[in-house]
Amino acid sequence: MALSSASLAALFFVSGASALIYQVLWMRLLGLVFGVTIHAATTVLASFMGGLALGSLAAGRFAPRVRHPLRWFAVAELLIGLAALATQPALRGVTGLYVSAYPTLAEWPGAVTAIRFAGASLVLLVPTALMGASLPLVLQSALARNPRIGARFAVLYASNTAGAIVGTLLVGFVLIERVGIAASFQVAAIGNVMVGVTALALSRAAAFRLQPEATQVVPDAAGVFRLKPVATSGTPDATAGTLEAARWSAGDRRLFVVFALSGFAALAFEIVWFRLLVLFIPATTYAFSTMLAAVLFGIAAGSALVAPLMRRARDDRRTLAGVEASVGLAAMLSLIVLAGTYRGGSGTATATAALLTIAPATTLMGLAFPIGVRLLTRNGEMGAGAAASRVALLYAVNVGAAIAGAVAAGFLLIPTIGTVPTLVVIASLHVLAGFLLLDLRSRRAVLSAALVVTAFLVLASRLPDPATTVIGRRYPAGERVWWREEGAQSTVSVHVRPAAGRMVLYLDGLHQANDSPDMVRVHRQIGLLPMALHPDPRRALVIGLGAGATAGAVSRHEGSNVTVVELSPSVVRAAEQFSRINDHVTRQPHVRVLVNDARNHLLVTRDRYDVITADIIQPIHAGAGNLYSREYFTLVRRALDEHGLALQWVGIREETQYRLIVRTFLEVFPEATAWLGGTLLVGSRGPLRIDTSAFARKLQNPRIREALTDVQLGSMEALLAAFTAGPDDLRRFIGPGAVLTDDRPRIEFFGSLPSGERGVDVKGLRGDVRPYLAAPKP
Repeated sequence: MALSSASLAALFFVSGASALIYQVLWMRLLGLVFGVTIHAATTVLASFMGGLALGSLAAGRFAPRVRHPLRWFAVAELLIGLAALATQPALRGVTGLYVSAYPTLAEWPGAVTAIRFAGASLVLLVPTALMGASLPLVLQSALARNPRIGARFAVLYASNTAGAIVGTLLVGFVLIERVGIAASFQVAAIGNVMVGVTALALSRAAAFRLQPEATQVVPDAAGVFRLKPVATSGTPDATAGTLEAARWSAGDRRLFVVFALSGFAALAFEIVWFRLLVLFIPATTYAFSTMLAAVLFGIAAGSALVAPLMRRARDDRRTLAGVEASVGLAAMLSLIVLAGTYRGGSGTATATAALLTIAPATTLMGLAFPIGVRLLTRNGEMGAGAAASRVALLYAVNVGAAIAGAVAAGFLLIPTIGTVPTLVVIASLHVLAGFLLLDLRSRRAVLSAALVVTAFLVLASRLPDPATTVIGRRYPAGERVWWREEGAQSTVSVHVRPAAGRMVLYLDGLHQANDSPDMVRVHRQIGLLPMALHPDPRRALVIGLGAGATAGAVSRHEGSNVTVVELSPSVVRAAEQFSRINDHVTRQPHVRVLVNDARNHLLVTRDRYDVITADIIQPIHAGAGNLYSREYFTLVRRALDEHGLALQWVGIREETQYRLIVRTFLEVFPEATAWLGGTLLVGSRGPLRIDTSAFARKLQNPRIREALTDVQLGSMEALLAAFTAGPDDLRRFIGPGAVLTDDRPRIEFFGSLPSGERGVDVKGLRGDVRPYLAAPKP
């Protein structure tokens, strides 16, 4: 039985689906340990892609020596499944090491980054290296019967990327919300096992066997890289067009430079696109899954489109030059189209916005790589092993440059020059890559280059400011930008509404806070209620800063030391614009502001707090599930002092969401009480005791009394009136059912929840506060 391209494409499709499922799951799990800051996420991404590059390099050296590449591919797939399943218990061990080492090295950011990278690498190295090894092995299998590499590589590349699209959508829209993270790993592993078993069967049945190549790409005495003679295969047609001695030409080396530039730009583009798109569409986990699928869709579409064209003779170098330059032009034109079609209100549909922005450029990227592969491998003029070895090296260079692009875009370019100028810089790299492939001694080439430069400059001059476009059309007319910063973590802006005399804080285009009296009162209640209930709150932790009203309210308690943990340094600077409502909280001597992931802080801190409260964080936003799970509340409980209090904002939301949050909080804090109409929960290690004498002493302090009076808690009667229900009342109200966990973040992945629900009716939630009153001390 001959081995068909369709068989290999089907195997590579399933392999690609499993790989992207793993990638999403690993990013989520490692984010729980290392945090979701841009620094932590980038180190995780670098370790993931570094493993791919190393695996590809190793397989590129190994593949020419094997007789049964398909069999080795099968073994790699089976090992990927086993290694991926082992990453969950391995991560538990890494977590322990990380927590132990963090306090010693916390003062050195470089050391912390190194810990994160080492930890992520320990977890990901084996499975990602095996994934990287799959490409050269399956490619060598594909070339065993037909050495014409261009079309075959395009088909394999398209099928693998199409599988990755399915994996992305499957894990983002179905698996995590329906079965959870652990079961999602199992689904992906089953895919690897199916691929491995099928590949073994095909390897046994296929009527071919490659003879091992005695050598591989090595330098000769003059330092020139050559391909040694390729051994013949077990079938008469397997050696068609074998190149007996091929040197790395200047054109080959230039191709590596071109694909290093395009690899650098690829992930940098992805970061920029994601930063731009969250201004236009809600920043939910579904939006990010859709954006990633759009990236992959373009690549798959481009590879599929180019496959039939690869069978025709053409000037590949000139074609590739045009494609590379067009990528840069398409990226800028797409932003212009997106901004021009945005109409505000509910905004552009997520899929439409993602495809408009991403697909044109990534489709061209999908065209480029197969063309480059055909150029590099002389389209079948060398043996299968040698071709696979070259492709593996090209892939490793491309991936390695992509890591550098992600770091440069996230840490250097966007914070320094902004998102749109970064888009222009990255686009120019593609134009430069195209120019490197042109023979500029040709008049035709010079004319083409001049036209591209002209088009580039025209498009660059017309790029809109997305933040101004979105906010101007989505929010009330008359707002003007007062302060703005595009940081590594997010784009933060403060706007002024002159007619109302209000200041508004936007994070990635979404309203976060304003200084209206009603909103300020709610935020201050979140900070002041636990401080009022605790008899002597000396140490307080506030999770999230926002405009600073919550943290500022906590800081009003003299004699307390306040720690604020905020994910974005830009938000910290933005809060200074709201000093009127936050008591200059970022500059107070007894307030310490940490730029960190809150969950990571709770995981590694050895401090114990009398009060832990959190600014309003919407649970449906991407990543917010990490701050509503049973495991998160367990970390909060562990960080509390023996008599400490934890406050959790719930708000009035859809009934299912409300019951999930309250039920989860009660599981960790069985003695939890509800306050202010059930919108706030207060958790404690033991039964709550309201010390009336301690509260009376607080009211003797004019500063504290004024703060409490402003939020309608300025007397014992007002405080007790804020009580809604005790733990038994809460349990009866919410009933039995599921809870939120790291494995099943049901609200963040809200697609499986009932749609169209009304807000929860808490009228039946009533309790008696008297059992919680402590007897006055003599």
